[in-house]
Amino acid sequence: MEHAFRGRKSYATQNVMAAVDFDLRFTYVLAGWEGTTHDANVLRDALERVNGLRVPQGKFYLVNAGYGAKPGFLPPFRGVRYHLNEWGNNPVQNEKELFNLRHSSLRVTVERAFGSLKRRFKILDDASPFFPFPTQVDIVVACCIIHNWVIQDESGDFIIQDSNWPSHSHAISLVGQASEHAAMVALRQGIADQMWTDHQNYNEN
Repeated sequence: MEHAFRGRKSYATQNVMAAVDFDLRFTYVLAGWEGTTHDANVLRDALERVNGLRVPQGKFYLVNAGYGAKPGFLPPFRGVRYHLNEWGNNPVQNEKELFNLRHSSLRVTVERAFGSLKRRFKILDDASPFFPFPTQVDIVVACCIIHNWVIQDESGDFIIQDSNWPSHSHAISLVGQASEHAAMVALRQGIADQMWTDHQNYNEN
């Protein structure tokens, strides 16, 4: 089974899925999946758990492209510039690029939260931890809890500043999944179109 924990790294890893708010707090953490597990499978597990991840009514999470578009989860457009360092001085060319730019600008909060977490707890970057795997899973969750406590205590020594950074059921039918995916894709396109219209109107004025 060890090979299942060896993803792109040369050493064993675990796939940790987390939801982060704009205050850099971890609002949900699911640790323990093998490093090679696809993000979509981890998300499915999180949604199926009794006390699993829940999306607030009328809201959605900004996620990376690996999760796909589904109710409550809004990924960027594939095959379009996304990461902030890809833009440079090149302005946006269309509604999809504008959407991805703003999506990335908001989702960088996740990178800041994980960066701050690893900066505070060096044990999370240890390639060969001397602990049994169940303990390693507990360590990840415990570090996230302590991180939240420190954030609440307003101690910002380990927080990376902005300037330093460039209810669902698995039993649903495939037809239902396709319909929900199409609805979320349409919602994303509608948001992108409105952004682009507002952007053009602003530039014209």
